[in-house]
Amino acid sequence: MLESAEGFREVIDALKARYEDGNVTHFAGIESRGFIFAAALAHAMDKGFVVIRKPGKLPRDTYSESYALEYGEDQLEIHQDSVGAGDRVVIVDDLIATGGTAAAAAKLVGQCGAEVVELAVVIELTALDGRSRLGSVPVHALIDY
Repeated sequence: MLESAEGFREVIDALKARYEDGNVTHFAGIESRGFIFAAALAHAMDKGFVVIRKPGKLPRDTYSESYALEYGEDQLEIHQDSVGAGDRVVIVDDLIATGGTAAAAAKLVGQCGAEVVELAVVIELTALDGRSRLGSVPVHALIDY
């Protein structure tokens, strides 16, 4: 899909249509494929872009959140000053599986004082029930698989 200009455009246009009237201030991309979609969406909508990265990659002060993997644990980080009170953030990734990464990202945005509007993904692996780990954070998937 990323190699197809038409397919990529369809994804960005579908997400843009969803958030045009949503009073969103930022799109936060989860490393690494989430960066692609969130950056394109932020550009298309003239909104801010926030990166949520693996540990040790960000240059300024960060918040950090651990999450469980099938085989251990991992972490994500966000700049402490990337968003704040009054900001409304859509977290974007390529897919949601078990939900651990997305839940950690939502906690990080909340630590910054911003509101998480929704998690937007291209694909949801529904059999893994990842949205159940997100509590009250709504999930929007373009494709259920």
